[in-house]
Amino acid sequence: MERHFYFGETVKGYEIPVLNEREARAGAGILLLPAMTSFLVSFLTHDFRFTKIFVTVFMVDFFIRVFINPKYAPSLILGRIFIQNQTPEYVGAPQKRFAWSIGFVLSIVMFFMIVIFEIMTPIKIIICLLCIALLFSETAFGICLGCIVYHKTQKKSPQYCPGDVCKIKTKEKIQAFSKVQFIVLLLFFTSLYMYSTIIIENEKKENKSILLNGMKCAPGKCGSSM
Repeated sequence: MERHFYFGETVKGYEIPVLNEREARAGAGILLLPAMTSFLVSFLTHDFRFTKIFVTVFMVDFFIRVFINPKYAPSLILGRIFIQNQTPEYVGAPQKRFAWSIGFVLSIVMFFMIVIFEIMTPIKIIICLLCIALLFSETAFGICLGCIVYHKTQKKSPQYCPGDVCKIKTKEKIQAFSKVQFIVLLLFFTSLYMYSTIIIENEKKENKSILLNGMKCAPGKCGSSM
């Protein structure tokens, strides 16, 4: 009889249960889009309806991941659909469970503050940004911040980390970060900052000019009258 309640898959050649990192990253990306959308909508319009829906979905999804079985979590099922033809990248299940437990705890806090009690506090914004940062770092860079915390808190060295970051190794030439690249990056962001400043200042001047012209020219007192 097939088991349904377990965490991690048993794969030949691996000493501990593992998960497919590609699937985890896809799931993080799928959650990232509605997370950012709901945050911006609530922050700009003060309408928390979409945020309430997303927080509830997020909490249920992570509950299934941690306490039932990751393969039944909706976001990971969708992720598997998109990456099913790619070669699996196996990572240790224990550190993933620890990382997802952090996400589940954050989702519970958000659920009570936003859905149940509707508390207006800056803590909500901080937790939302933290969740977005966790999802973004995993989907964009393959960096599991919760897994890093797990590495720091465990006496025993973890196994099968994403990208083999647990192993001490020399970087390949293609991975090296040169001074020229640093200068290019610095010049890019400096130019972006200067360009953005010019655009913002010009917009302020135009808006101020429109406002002044509107004050000087009251309705019915400007232009030729018939």
